[in-house]
Order: sequence, then structure tokens, then C-alpha cells
Amino acid sequence: MLAIFSLRLALGMLGSLFLLSPSQMHPRFFRTHFLTALGLSLVVLVMEWSDPSSRKVFLALVVLAFTGSLAWAFEQTKSGWAFLALTVALLVVALRFSAHWEPLGPAWPPEPQEEGGQLGPPEPQVGAGPIVPCGIHRPYFFLLLDHLTAAAVLGFAMTAMLVGHSYLISPGLSIRPLMLQLAAFFIALFLRMIVAVTALAIWKENHSLTNLNDEVVLWLPVRWLIGLAAPAFFGFLAYRTARIRSTQSATGILYVVVILIFLGELNALLLQKITGLPL
Repeated sequence: MLAIFSLRLALGMLGSLFLLSPSQMHPRFFRTHFLTALGLSLVVLVMEWSDPSSRKVFLALVVLAFTGSLAWAFEQTKSGWAFLALTVALLVVALRFSAHWEPLGPAWPPEPQEEGGQLGPPEPQVGAGPIVPCGIHRPYFFLLLDHLTAAAVLGFAMTAMLVGHSYLISPGLSIRPLMLQLAAFFIALFLRMIVAVTALAIWKENHSLTNLNDEVVLWLPVRWLIGLAAPAFFGFLAYRTARIRSTQSATGILYVVVILIFLGELNALLLQKITGLPL
């Protein structure tokens, strides 16, 4: 789960830079994002080193992130944008090569067994050869949408908080970069909610929300309150605070938003490992 979380965070942080301008934000802001992506890529490389099929992709990701940080360190804007686009594209590819791209949990929707009509995979039989999982695996489009919406929520929340910090060293900075990041965060959070609602509707076809013996039912309120509802509330507070140019207060509130988003997305990965769905 740590590998997929790191890739999503790196993708979201670098993707959020497309809404910023070097004429407003100093190039060191872009460099810091690349260095953060470099650190996250190194974590993934270490964790996935044993997989030879994806090792080259993660090595290339580390090289691109490092080179991009150098480009922004020397304020080479044109090459910096080029490395940004290449690194974002490679991060999407890295998600494809990640071991977590395949369903983390059981396939869905499950097919009923012949005996008793119970749901779930068939029991293994001695001498029957390799067992083929029952059910239909999630379409790759839905998997990609899950990755992208999670990355967007993580990235825009983190970047908005870091933009708020920039007002401490640049008091005359326009409020526009912060408002753009907040607007993008709300759009990303709304799309993330759509993905979660769709997954919940699929999961409810074969499960009950009133069955307290199911651990998923106990974790769902935590995931939705901490990872979706609370960030929306505190994000709105940060937006209203930023509108009156109280950037320090807005940054403090965004700290809370980032922590809630982190906890919510880690909880979502845990639920996905159990159910196979991005609840």
C-alpha cells in the first residue's frame, strides 16, 4: 500500500504544478516538488526492486525526477516544463507497472456457486488443476480513474498547503495560485466521491450495510467521514479564509486537510485490499 500511495502522491503533486506559473511562484517551488517526487520514487524503487519487470520503469522515474529538479534549480523553465510532462506521464506508466495495479482484493462482481447459491469463489478441489478465480476483474479504465482521482486529491491538497507557506516569504504574492489550487482540490474531491459512490453501489449488490459482523461496514464510516466529508468541510473553511487574505490561517487549516486526506486515502487502500473496490 505504501508504494501505491507514494506513486499517487508524487503524481498529484507534480500534476498540480500545471496550474501554477513560474512568473508567480519562484522556480524553487517547482524544484521542491520534484525533490519530493524523487524521494517518493526512491521509496517505491526500494519496495519494488525485487520485480525485474518494473524495476527499469522506477529507475527511469528516479532519473527523470532528479533531472527535473536540476532544471528548475537552474531556472531552465522550458526544459523544466518538458521534464514535468515526461515525469507525470512516466508516473502514470509506473502505476500500470506497480504490483498493486491488479485487483488488491477479490474480483467482482462475484458469481454464485452452484451449491446453495452462495456467493464467492469455488472451493479448491484436489487434482482439479490450477484454480481460476471466479468473477470479472475490474476494468482498467475504472482502475485508472481510481488512481487519478486519488492522486489529484492528494496532490492538490498538498500543493495548496505549500502555496500557503509561500506567503510567509512572499507577502506580496497574488492570491490567485492558492485559489486555483483550492478550486482544483474541490473538483478532485468531488470526482473522488463519485468513484467512491460507484464502488459502494457495486459492493452493496452482494453485501449489507447493516451487517456489523462485516469489518468493511465498520471501516466505511471512518473512510467517508475522515477522507471525504471532513476534508470538504475544512477545505471550505480554508477557501473562505483565503478570500479575506488571511493566508496564514488558511495554511493552518490546510494542514488539517492534508492529514485527513492522507488518513482517508490510506483507509481507502485498506478497504480496497479487502473488497477489491475503491470504496
